[in-house]
Amino acid sequence: MIMTRLTPRFSTLLFGATMQVMLALFLLVFGASTTLAQNKAYLALLGDNAVAVIDTTTNTVVATVPVGTQPFGVAVTPDGALVYVTNRGSNNVSVINTSTNTVIATVPVGATPTQLAITPNGAFAYVTNQSGDTVSVINTATNTVTATVPVGSGPTGIDITPNGAFVYVANRLGNSISVIATATNTVVAVPGITRPIFLVITPNGASVYVSTILNGVQVLATSTNTVIASVPVAVPAQSAVTPDGDFVYVPSVTTNTVVVIGTASNTVVATVPVGTAPNAIGITPNGASAYAANSFGNTVSVISTATNTVTATIPVGNIPLGIGFTPGQIDALIARINALVAAGTLTQSQGNALIGKLEQIRAKIEAGQINGAINQLGAFMNQVSAFINNGSLTPAQAQPLLDGAIAIQVSLTIPGAAPTVP
Repeated sequence: MIMTRLTPRFSTLLFGATMQVMLALFLLVFGASTTLAQNKAYLALLGDNAVAVIDTTTNTVVATVPVGTQPFGVAVTPDGALVYVTNRGSNNVSVINTSTNTVIATVPVGATPTQLAITPNGAFAYVTNQSGDTVSVINTATNTVTATVPVGSGPTGIDITPNGAFVYVANRLGNSISVIATATNTVVAVPGITRPIFLVITPNGASVYVSTILNGVQVLATSTNTVIASVPVAVPAQSAVTPDGDFVYVPSVTTNTVVVIGTASNTVVATVPVGTAPNAIGITPNGASAYAANSFGNTVSVISTATNTVTATIPVGNIPLGIGFTPGQIDALIARINALVAAGTLTQSQGNALIGKLEQIRAKIEAGQINGAINQLGAFMNQVSAFINNGSLTPAQAQPLLDGAIAIQVSLTIPGAAPTVP
């Protein structure tokens, strides 16, 4: 009698909640949460025309994905769902689904695509075309090129400011940096730097660390687009900055080391011996480890950022280069919420309410308050359910948020399977 009076929406919600409980019980019984909590690194293997997938928990290669010819750069969408890979030899970009580790799309771009970066909202991928002197803009919803931006000569390195407003491009042969405004996809500034090749932007958006062929690492202030410091590094390659912005890790190709720059002083604070010819490096979302791709050693050196020592060496395929990481579970949920806000599905206020709960969960996990984190997860799921009830979210839109919350909850309740918290 009671069930006959339920509205279709409430019936759907009740059914969905029941399924969530069943899923959680299943995971608890069968111990599947370790895979849900798993973080992965995606590594371009230029010599194998493939991408290696590394389980960063065990530091082993768990899959190899065939892509285009001479893969070079790698970028992961903020929600961790897709990996974009530049293929220099076939002039296209491969799109990998991280759930299945298969290529789901191939996007033609310009000549010799080298590096790429994805906007913070996950909506666009910007690709440097080294031989075409352009940047291709890929819409990640349709995997089509929606704009082509002329830049300087020989564009290679690329990164995007944290607010998504500007794209910085290193023009290796043009002795310049092109600054692209994402609102218009036009170049709005061209600061001069001699032979820039790669670059990385700090999390606060204030500085760009530019690896140059002749003059080490040049530090560019984004407020003025002028060089404010220079750090001597022999043949620096693709660098990475820690999530807190305190350190930049720079592979030095000819010295077989990784140089660590303290951003507060712009001086070298450590030098870490690694494998042969490190050409690229990436840092895990939680900032605990740096993964250096040793292109002539066919290995990856794993560096503890706490001690600046190598803790593991991973054999991989031929000529490893660009590397990217799937985000931690909380950051993946935040990315999904931001996408819902950007699409107009949720208001900014609704998005902030959900993100605020996730940040409280993060803080409680970091403080070791597991019960408090689990309680807050319950509050997060109740809020999502309320948005289904008031029509802000459909059950289909809410499901990934609920699934992600349950994945975190399950990993917290099974020993040894705590989620990665960036």
